[in-house]
Amino acid sequence: MPAQNSFQEARGEAELVVFSAIDDLFAKTVVTADAIDILVVNCSVFAPVPSISDMIVNRYKLRDDVRAVNLSGMGCSAGVISVGLAAGLLQATGHGATKHALVVSTEIITCNFYTGKERPMQLSNVLFRVGGAAVLLSTSEDRARFRLAHLVRTSTTGTHDSSYSCVFQEEDGEGILGVNLSKDLLAVAGNALKANITAVAPLVLPLSEQLLFAMSFVARKLGLTVKPHVPGFRKAFDHFCVHCGGRAVIDKVQSSLGLSDEQVEASRMTLHRFGNTSSSTVWYELAYIEAKGRMRKNDKVWMIAFGSGFKCNSAVWECIRPADQPDRAWAGCIHRYPATNYHSSI
Repeated sequence: MPAQNSFQEARGEAELVVFSAIDDLFAKTVVTADAIDILVVNCSVFAPVPSISDMIVNRYKLRDDVRAVNLSGMGCSAGVISVGLAAGLLQATGHGATKHALVVSTEIITCNFYTGKERPMQLSNVLFRVGGAAVLLSTSEDRARFRLAHLVRTSTTGTHDSSYSCVFQEEDGEGILGVNLSKDLLAVAGNALKANITAVAPLVLPLSEQLLFAMSFVARKLGLTVKPHVPGFRKAFDHFCVHCGGRAVIDKVQSSLGLSDEQVEASRMTLHRFGNTSSSTVWYELAYIEAKGRMRKNDKVWMIAFGSGFKCNSAVWECIRPADQPDRAWAGCIHRYPATNYHSSI
């Protein structure tokens, strides 16, 4: 049976994922469409005309003055980028009455299924899955469940050509379009993570940890042979949402940060159940933690997302009030997790 990967099929896939996520969000928050002031959508490899943000405006009849933005090509870390953009727009326009920003992160893979023979380009077919999440940001804490404490973006594209090309959409020798995942991807991700850690550490670590980290950093810059100090992020955060780009990516972050198996459980189980849904993975992971009943008031959450370019972006959240019930993604199945027979070689 030939693959059904036409543009029309992809548009239908986008409508199914995006509209269902927004419908669920509106039902849970009891916020109406005419209360949306800002709309930020991100999807990397599907960029229709009109855009996905226009599809949403048309479907929900958003106001004529809504500030709608559509981001494409920014990879799996674009969800955090969208949150940062929406938060910035809220700060710029949030004087007076309460303002709302709708953030939608998705990846539509139907029209980007690779049908060629190059193995580095075939990997995306087995790793990526369709998915999406809708998030509501507000200038008011009255009904908020989390507060955005910090958002840190780092990119290694300007300093390393390998960072720019390690995730690259291109045609193979036969002219078939696909996404090439380089063998340098893990090394590039490691360098991006180090850059992001350096920026995040002063914002969240106690002074004693900051001093140890700074001394280690300076010593290595001076050429001294010292073991890099791994900051005690386990003491600074209660939960971790590490982008589940693949088992090797999760392993790399776990070893780099010295995290326990339970602290990366949400990432591994999200990969197990949903695959790599790109920019929305961190939201599936946050929903997993809440569905397991582990979130408490004042808990701190660190979202870490990697994306083409190459970027490593972080969002730090503080819990105001946990969810009353499991999100729909995990409802009815959370009792089966963590999976005891879990295994993935990807």
